Amino acid sequence: MPVPAKHPLRRSPRQIARGVRRRARRAARRARGVWRRSLQLQVVTSTLVISMTVVVVLGVFLMQSIVKSMVDGRRNTAVAEAAANVTTISGYLENAPLAGDSTKQPASGDGAPTSSDNPVDLVAKSLAERAGSRYSVVIRNDMAVGEDRATGNIDWRSVPEKMREKVRKLGPLDPPYAQIGVPLQFLGKAPEIGMVVGAKVVSYNGTVYEIYHLFPMGEEERTLSSIRQLLIVVGAVLVLLLAAIASLVTRQVVTPVRLARQAAERLAAGRLEERLKVRGEDDLARLATSFNEMASNLAVKIHQLEELSQVQRQFVSDVSHELRTPLTTVRMAADLLYESRDDFEPAARRSAELMQNQLERFESMLADLLEISRYDAGAATLDLEPVDMRDVVLSAIGDSEALAEQHATRFELRLPSEPCMAEVDSRRVERILRNLLFNAIEHGEGKDIVVTLGGDRDAVAVAVRDHGVGLKPGEENLVFDRFWRADPSRARTIGGTGLGLAISREDALLHGGWLQAWGSPGEGTQFRLSLPRQEGAELKGSPLPLVPPEVEMRRSWRGHVSALPTGMGDGGVFDVD
Repeated sequence: MPVPAKHPLRRSPRQIARGVRRRARRAARRARGVWRRSLQLQVVTSTLVISMTVVVVLGVFLMQSIVKSMVDGRRNTAVAEAAANVTTISGYLENAPLAGDSTKQPASGDGAPTSSDNPVDLVAKSLAERAGSRYSVVIRNDMAVGEDRATGNIDWRSVPEKMREKVRKLGPLDPPYAQIGVPLQFLGKAPEIGMVVGAKVVSYNGTVYEIYHLFPMGEEERTLSSIRQLLIVVGAVLVLLLAAIASLVTRQVVTPVRLARQAAERLAAGRLEERLKVRGEDDLARLATSFNEMASNLAVKIHQLEELSQVQRQFVSDVSHELRTPLTTVRMAADLLYESRDDFEPAARRSAELMQNQLERFESMLADLLEISRYDAGAATLDLEPVDMRDVVLSAIGDSEALAEQHATRFELRLPSEPCMAEVDSRRVERILRNLLFNAIEHGEGKDIVVTLGGDRDAVAVAVRDHGVGLKPGEENLVFDRFWRADPSRARTIGGTGLGLAISREDALLHGGWLQAWGSPGEGTQFRLSLPRQEGAELKGSPLPLVPPEVEMRRSWRGHVSALPTGMGDGGVFDVD
């Protein structure tokens, strides 16, 4: 029986939206990175934005000036022509009989008035002849039916009612009223934006006529549209030209700066022979000259420091080796005196014991100095072998038990039940753990010391936790400095040399691992050693936390309680202390 093919899973709209947002965020991050790294892009973009703003402001101002000039000119011409026509019409209507007056109106042969003798028709005909195709005229009379006239193919309803109300309020001596931007309606033709000039005329018998001149402004609109398009094109071309000019000018400045940056990076990488080419005598050439002088002086200083460092390392190494011979002799004599101390006077016996202790400390310091000189000279090597880290921890604990008993300190071991294998130099790792344990015993104030071993697929880690005085903020990195003390006035109780943690960090780095410290006043200290399981593997994380879990839990509970309303954290399950 054939197995039905599985249909591919379809993504939901929410998943698609999340994917789009992730891609958008990545694109935004890339764009921000490019923006932050490119000085030329920043200058060109700033120039482009400023140029666009200036061009838009100037273009708007120029366009408004052109529109105002053109419209004002068109308005003045239209009002003047309308005023001349109104004056002529007013004089004619004041002296001629109008339709509806039978006493003065001429009659035809059958006694009825003829439309050709109607003064309104004669006025409309005269205005139509004057206007031609330049404008149209509408004559409105609300007092008599049939006396509205319109020339050409204009629709008399093109005159807005609000304008008619304003025209009715005009006085006999008031100039005509003009309104721009009125949509003109034509019979059999598309509407067109225009200007309407209205005036009021009173005939000889008191009849009020509204005379409206309607001027199409399609030609002006097309001219303004052409000017607007021309301004947009010219502005865009101008902005692009300014951006190109800014790019070229910026490139002349940025290119030498970019070359100086690349040379500085190569110089920082150790290529002390790196120099810049000097062209011309301008500020950039002087910058290149100064950079070359700085690089030369820096190379000389580094060479001098390397020679001095080499001399110092060689001196420490030679002195350490040379001290071994007299130290051996002194050691033999001190051992002889120490073994015979019971036969001495109390003062001499105490002196023999002090000399024995100080000789042991001196030998330890001499061995540490030799080890430090090997690290400084780059001569330290590893003897790697697969070992069970549990055995290494137990061996370090065994070496520290005697000292722990003297200080009334106990060890609490937290070891995994299964082997925890890693390729390490067991001698060096044991030395790291002994230094950490000695440090915890000295500063643990007699409280228990917790030693935890953990591991994952890639790394192993050992944490040494004490409950002593702790570390102040910022001291977690200083503890690994040579001869550093948290409290200079406090004497060392176990005779340490001050180089143990510094050597331990070098041992950890030699394995490709980490040695980190955490501490807080009153909560103790924890040191964490993290090592890769395989030789040469990159350490990406640690199986154990740097901050003790109980401290992290206590802090989280305190933060939770502090966020509660007042009174809810008093006692009960919310009491974290």
